[in-house]
Amino acid sequence: MAFVAFRSAKGRPFAERKATLRGEIVKAKGERPGRRVQLHRALAKLGWGSRRQAWEWICAGLVRVDGQRITDPLTWVDLDRQHITRSGQEAPAAPPLTLALHKPRGIVTTRRDERGRRTVYDLLPADLPWVFPVGRLDADSEGLLILTNDSLLAVYLTDPVHHVPRTYHVTINGDPTEEQFQSLRDGIELRDGPTRPAEVSVLHRGERRSVVRMVLTEGRNRQIRRMWAALGRRVTRLVRVAIGGLELGDLPAGAFRELGAAERSRLTYHPETR
Repeated sequence: MAFVAFRSAKGRPFAERKATLRGEIVKAKGERPGRRVQLHRALAKLGWGSRRQAWEWICAGLVRVDGQRITDPLTWVDLDRQHITRSGQEAPAAPPLTLALHKPRGIVTTRRDERGRRTVYDLLPADLPWVFPVGRLDADSEGLLILTNDSLLAVYLTDPVHHVPRTYHVTINGDPTEEQFQSLRDGIELRDGPTRPAEVSVLHRGERRSVVRMVLTEGRNRQIRRMWAALGRRVTRLVRVAIGGLELGDLPAGAFRELGAAERSRLTYHPETR
C-alpha cells in the first residue's frame, strides 16, 4: 500500500471524539462539540460528493440548514448542532475510514491550537472525510497515531478495561540501573496512583544516553515521561512504534496511510499481557 504524505497549507477544524454512523452523531469519551466549517465543505465531509458539486447544489437552492434554504456556499455551519439536508434527504452513511499517521515531533494532536502550533490536521488533505484522533501523543512525542471515524474502534482502543498495549522506543539520559528497570516492570507510584507493570527491554546502553523499548497497557497523560522522572531520569525522545499488533513500520514522518480490514483487526489483537 502506497504512503500518502499530504500537507495542506491551511489547517481545517475536525472533531476529535465523535463519529457519524448512519447519519447520526455518536458521542464518545472526551469529545469536543462544535465542528464549524463552510457549507460546501460540510456537504463534502458528510459524504454527498465533492466540494465543487456541493457548491453547485447550494447555489441551486437544493440545500437547507435547520429547514432554511441556504444559497451561499461560504455560509458557516456547525456539523454537530445543525441539521443539513439536500433535496430533502439526509446525509448518506459514512463509510468506515481509519488512518495510521506518523506524527512528527512538534505537531499537536488537536483540532485547533490556541498557541498557533501546527496540528495533525495540517498533515491531512482538506477534503478528507472527517476523522478524529484515537488518544493523543504530546507535542514532544512522535510516532504512530490512529485517526478514524469509527467510534466503536476508538472506544475499544481507549477504554482502560481492554489494556491495549502500546509500544514505545524511549531515549533517556544516562545509563539506568537494573533496579530502575525492575521498578518500571513492577509499577511506579505516581501522583495519580501506581502504574500497571510495564514490559521493558534495552535496545542500547551508553553512559550519556540509553534507548529502551517499553510496552504499556494503559495511557495516562505524559505517563512514560513521569515514570522516568520519578526515577531521576529525563526522556529526550519518545517514539510510539506500535498499537496492539499494528506497527509503525517504515511510514515516513508526516505521512499517513489508510488501513484495510486486516490492519484494523491488528489494532485490537494482542497477546495476553500482564
